[in-house]
Amino acid sequence: MIRILVLIAALIMAAPAFAGPVEMWVEPTDDDGRVTLSDLFPQAGSAGDTLIARRSGPTVVLDARMVQTRARAAGLDWANTTGLRRIVVRAGAEGVTPASAAGQATATVSRPGATVEALTYVRSLRAGDIVRPEDVAWSEVQAHLAQAGGPQDAEAVIGLSARRALRAGAPVQIRDLTAPQVIKRNDLVQVAFIQSGVRLTITGRAMADAAVGENFPVRNTTSDRTIEAVATAPGQAVVGAAARQARTQQFAALR
Repeated sequence: MIRILVLIAALIMAAPAFAGPVEMWVEPTDDDGRVTLSDLFPQAGSAGDTLIARRSGPTVVLDARMVQTRARAAGLDWANTTGLRRIVVRAGAEGVTPASAAGQATATVSRPGATVEALTYVRSLRAGDIVRPEDVAWSEVQAHLAQAGGPQDAEAVIGLSARRALRAGAPVQIRDLTAPQVIKRNDLVQVAFIQSGVRLTITGRAMADAAVGENFPVRNTTSDRTIEAVATAPGQAVVGAAARQARTQQFAALR
């Protein structure tokens, strides 16, 4: 019984202790380029030093859903009752008054002129790196750098993989990202052919890497014949009509 009580106590201590509802500063600021939870919420307490983003210019614009997720992981309950999508954090060390429900809407801003607001990379990514919530933020960039068709929501790119090396501060472009690779060259893969309720499966060896929805060559380990398949999951692929459907679904997800 004592061991059980000790285990329960350890689990309680390991879990984040959720505070009551917290409010955001009306005009969040930071004074050292490190945007932490205490720069966003006056009631952050012991979670205040949790890093949310880095600011390299006069402002950094954060995705509100990302902030909410990171706050909850640290034990803070921010309801975002006004439905903010973006939060501007400016340089400066002077404290301000906590926001009321009506005042929180002032946390978003756009500047006129030669700059536009765009989703950018907070850190440089290598080819194959997965985009995490803390890797992107809304920033003001030169208008000619933010090409049309950029993502309007950070959730559209979180979880995707970089096709090539991407520089910190660069605007996010969907064409630079892809679904994470689920097939590696030389992996054994189960390839399914599905039609009219009939499912046939063969085992093949992948001849190239592939992400979900991508074509890749598979060599049949029995006949030694090479076929084209579409990756659907780790170690799984399809051919035929199911392959066309898988490619279409993945294309729609990346638009």
